[in-house]
Parts: sequence; C-alpha cells; structure tokens
Amino acid sequence: AGNATITAADIDNGSTDACGIASLTVSPSNFSCANLGANTVTLTATDANGNIASANATVMVSDNLAPTVVTNSYTAVLDATGQATIVPADVDNGSFDNCSIASYSLDVSTFNCNALGQNAVNLTVTDQSGNFATGTAIVSVVDNLAPSVSTQNITVQLNASGQASIVPSQINSGSSDNCGIVNYSLDVSNFTCADVGTNTVTLTAVDQSNNSSSATAIVTVVDNVAPTAVAQN
Repeated sequence: AGNATITAADIDNGSTDACGIASLTVSPSNFSCANLGANTVTLTATDANGNIASANATVMVSDNLAPTVVTNSYTAVLDATGQATIVPADVDNGSFDNCSIASYSLDVSTFNCNALGQNAVNLTVTDQSGNFATGTAIVSVVDNLAPSVSTQNITVQLNASGQASIVPSQINSGSSDNCGIVNYSLDVSNFTCADVGTNTVTLTAVDQSNNSSSATAIVTVVDNVAPTAVAQN
C-alpha cells in the first residue's frame, strides 16, 4: 500500500534519565511514498516527573518493491507500407506499483511483413525508485490490405494450329502489395479460332496473407496465318 510505520524504539539510541523515563514518542511515525528519501523525525522523552527532552533523527524511507506487470494480447495491423508500430499502452493491462510507475517500455515496438503472425514482446515497468519488472505479451501482426492490381491490354497471334496461350506476366502491369504478391492467376489463358477478336480476361493477385484482388484486361486474338492452298489438276 506504500506505507511504513516506525516506533520510538526504532530510533532511540539509549535515552536515559536519573529518575527513569516514563515514555518515548516519535513524530512523525507514519510514512508514505510521498516521503521517499530522508525525513527528519523528533524523538521526545518524558520522565516520571513530567520533564521533557527532544532530539532529532533522520529516517530514510525507501521502496524496494518492484511493480506488478499485467499484460494483454494485441493485434497490430500493417499499413500500406508494410509497417506497424505499437506503444506500451497497447499491451499494458493495468500494471501497478505500491508507489507510482515512472515509465513503461517495450523491447520491440515496430513490425513489418516478416513479423506476420504471433510475436512475443516484453513490457518493462519501472517505478519512481528504479525498481522494475517485466511481463510478456503476444502481439499478432496481420495484413488486411489486398494487392493493388494493374493490367495492360495485349494482342496475341494464333499459331498454325489455331491456338494461343498467355501467362499472367503478360497481363500484369506493375501490380503491388504492401507485403508482396505470392501468386497471379488468369481466369482465361487459352484461346482458339472461336476467340478471334477482343476478349476480357481477369487477372487475380494474392498476397502472403491470402488477401486478393482482381482487374480486367482486353486480349485481342488475331489470326495472321494464311490458309494452305492445295490444288489438283
């Protein structure tokens, strides 16, 4: 509770009286966190005949109790740059001290895409006397941002068999994600003579947190292969 009490016996160092001491008192006798450090107290001796004498002493009040650290889990969401920052208040859950807490600190406060998932961080709480204690909290780093998909239109030529195929990289035109794209896919990648002309295709990009987004592009299919003429006499 941040309190301490002394008695006259704690500071008496052999007070005497020829006729005997009837009582010893000390004032003040109660101390709190507000009294940390040196305090002057007065010892008063009263003898059997009512004579009184006083002397001063110094009482050093100290706090040797470390704070109690209480933490909670926290979810940190990465921003568009793939970064997230937390402060001690995000993981503190009511840490307390018998006197007062002077500071809170974290061993890790910034996260990036490499930290996706659960991360153990240490919260250190220090009181006004320099006593400190540490507790562990779990910070879950998540990425909720879908990729930004950019496409380009292309033209493809049917081969001699009347076939053409495309891959996502032909449609992709600088798609990006705060944590990087791990997969591209197309809803249509093969074309035949039936597709000569313009065709709408969809490019989908997926990041490492399984966020996805899509955009369309136009694939123009052309047939520039002349027929093979076979004649007979």
